[in-house]
Amino acid sequence: MTVALDTPPTADGLLLRPFEDADAPALIEAYRDETLRRFTRIPLDDPEQAAHWLALQYDGWAAGTRYSFAVLDAGRLVANVALKRGTPGGETAEVGYWTAAPARGRGVAPRAVEAVTAWAFEAFAVDGLDGLRRIDLLHQVDNHASCRVAEKSGYAFREVLSALPPEFPLDGHRHARNRLDVPEAGR
Repeated sequence: MTVALDTPPTADGLLLRPFEDADAPALIEAYRDETLRRFTRIPLDDPEQAAHWLALQYDGWAAGTRYSFAVLDAGRLVANVALKRGTPGGETAEVGYWTAAPARGRGVAPRAVEAVTAWAFEAFAVDGLDGLRRIDLLHQVDNHASCRVAEKSGYAFREVLSALPPEFPLDGHRHARNRLDVPEAGR
């Protein structure tokens, strides 16, 4: 059985939903954080840049290549989790995310990543066939917090990826989760 793409993922204590134009001020606020800016590629400093970023998310949904979710806690934007599918209908995808500074260290990212992972494997199952088989989680080697999120979300370390300057100036890690993997209890 598959879930509908318009049925958002669920995570304990968090609301996940597609982004909306009204999220622009909260996005600009979140992007003021230097740590977040260090690990993201698109600047987001003003309403025009926020509108551009939101348009990329909407276009991704429409094309079936990017499913980006606003993660809210008590009505406040605290994170973003996106499932990226380079090839709609392909067997692999990538999950990416960021967490706003005030929400770090509270388990927001692992809960949201786990929710989107479960949602993706269900949403992209293909009538009795395997559908989506693997989701990768990539991060720079110096992003230790992302390594912990990967582990807590059941993504096993697979390999070190070589740097690809200028976009990816440092080596990276590839963690992966297969459709049939069951995360360990109590992570």
